[in-house]
Amino acid sequence: MDQSTTTTTTTPLLSTPWRHRLRLKTSLSSELSGAVGDLGTYIPIVLTLTLVSHLDLGTTLIFTSLYNIATGLLFDIPMPVQPMKSIAAVAVAESSSGHLTVPQIAAAGLSTSIVLLFLGSTGLMSFLYRFLPLPVVRGVQLSQGLSFAFTAIKYIRYNQDLVTSKSGTPRSLLGFDGLVVALVSLLFLILTTGAGDHHDDNQGDHENQTVRARDDDDDDDDCRQPRSRREYTWLKFLSSIPSALIVFLVGLFLCFLRDPSVFKDLKFGPSKISVLKITWEDWKIGFVRAAIPQIPLSILNSVIAVCKLSGDLFPGREASAMKVSVSVGVMNFVGCWFGAMPVCHGAGGLAGQYRFGGRSGLSVVFLGIGKLILGLVFGNSFGMILGQFPIGILGVLLLFAGIELAMACRDMNSKEESFVMLVCAAVSLTGSSAALGFGCGILLFLLLKLRQKVDCCGYGFRRSNKPKSSVDGEASSIIP
Repeated sequence: MDQSTTTTTTTPLLSTPWRHRLRLKTSLSSELSGAVGDLGTYIPIVLTLTLVSHLDLGTTLIFTSLYNIATGLLFDIPMPVQPMKSIAAVAVAESSSGHLTVPQIAAAGLSTSIVLLFLGSTGLMSFLYRFLPLPVVRGVQLSQGLSFAFTAIKYIRYNQDLVTSKSGTPRSLLGFDGLVVALVSLLFLILTTGAGDHHDDNQGDHENQTVRARDDDDDDDDCRQPRSRREYTWLKFLSSIPSALIVFLVGLFLCFLRDPSVFKDLKFGPSKISVLKITWEDWKIGFVRAAIPQIPLSILNSVIAVCKLSGDLFPGREASAMKVSVSVGVMNFVGCWFGAMPVCHGAGGLAGQYRFGGRSGLSVVFLGIGKLILGLVFGNSFGMILGQFPIGILGVLLLFAGIELAMACRDMNSKEESFVMLVCAAVSLTGSSAALGFGCGILLFLLLKLRQKVDCCGYGFRRSNKPKSSVDGEASSIIP
């Protein structure tokens, strides 16, 4: 990784004037569509914690809405706010000690935030990010993206029991959460977004200049150029459709069709917010059972992978590792004391929001406003609606987010880089541990570099002791 490039492209938190942060960088419909791009991971985890651990959904909606608005304005990219997945997995897992309580979940989130605040404020996170080998980072991204994609396919094909986090029988073909609904949503998103190449206004100006240049250079292709313009206009029209937002709204509409009685269960008004009482036993259980496995995942996926992905997707606006690390710590220090879900910035969420059109911080600001309205109006009772949301549609949204994140690894051109990346991803997936895959990737990268050093030293030693013949000179002049 080029250190000079890293230092020059990293965007300070408040370097951009506020008036520029409030400007759309693409169409309003694209930003609104990108706003819901990360809900494929957000909704299942939040709903599971609400059902199993009795997490207050209203409180979580209000605090995560404030996080969305703040990070959208500060980072000027669609910086996502995602649940801490390892803490959530431990919280709902069956064990001899039972499920984690809300104070224990909060203690785990606070413990993780203390580590990230320390690493960010001391500059250690920036040091780690600057010197990490790019193939290892790509391996972490690839494993996370494929993990999302595998989970998405399960959501689409099988009925899900979110309480036990297990797949059930194959999904029926028909019904409001049937296979047909998921496949129609999938086909609609493919038709409108394609492979993820958005044709926004800036691209349109470049395309029009290219077409005009071709017209000037080649007058014989008059019949071909208009067809190219029509093709571009058609693709631009498809990209302007807020496809992910439409799919999500259809899912909300299907919630009421699946169970019309949810209207009766809705209660208006926000949840009562109070400070949690966290005992020493809660701190011990939360740290040992949930924070320890979450800390390496947060460092790798919530900071390192997010910063690298932000530089790939938004050249010139790469997020600072120090600022992202501090941001995660501050968010949880504010919300966890009140029982809000522990959160982080996930690379999968960023990929999903970008995939569906999010190009600026306004995308997550819009999402934050929506969450704030729902949290204030419906409070914890909104979980009744989310409990009926078609899981197949969530799987479709998650699939696109996972594929977009995995495709960030396509810049690994050499065989050595690809080898390190794939080994890191394979170990992460099979061992279900990003930290284990990261460690193996680092070790493999160092071994390969050591091998190169030994080869170079040995080759130089042999050449220094062997006289060079004229035949060798001729061969070296012929063979490049």
